[in-house]
Amino acid sequence: MLQIAKVLKSNGTDGDILLGFKTIQPEDIDTKEPVYIYFDGLPVPFFIESFTKKGSDKAIAHLNDINCLRDAEEIAGQAVYADYLEEIDDEDDFSALEGWAVNDAEGNTVGTVSQFIDIPANPCLEVETKNGAAIIPLHEDLIISLDQKARILEMEIPDGLLDL
Repeated sequence: MLQIAKVLKSNGTDGDILLGFKTIQPEDIDTKEPVYIYFDGLPVPFFIESFTKKGSDKAIAHLNDINCLRDAEEIAGQAVYADYLEEIDDEDDFSALEGWAVNDAEGNTVGTVSQFIDIPANPCLEVETKNGAAIIPLHEDLIISLDQKARILEMEIPDGLLDL
């Protein structure tokens, strides 16, 4: 599945959400196909009941089963995926790692990738941990393995990077 958007925040009190798009344009969304949000490591399908484009990279959407402010706030910050779009072929587009679990060398989950930060010559990942956000360099010498099916990135994390 391809990450197509991120739920930026709730919008109103009826369960509407504001979506931010990075890899596709809002007009590329097929409202007849489901989108997915991961809960407990599993993709949960949602159908788009209404969709209004806002600017060039945002949209207000209403998903089925998200019917109140509380439900919308529960999914705020979550990545939104689709399985009907083709993967991006750009090998340097690491934003596809957003939403992946990050494990340390011992296999312990340290957090979830919330953002790819494209710093020239020093790309980094922002990882949400139980203690807050941490910035981890995305360097080939630190990557132990990538499991695309399970969406797990195993890394050798230098001492002190997770001390918040």
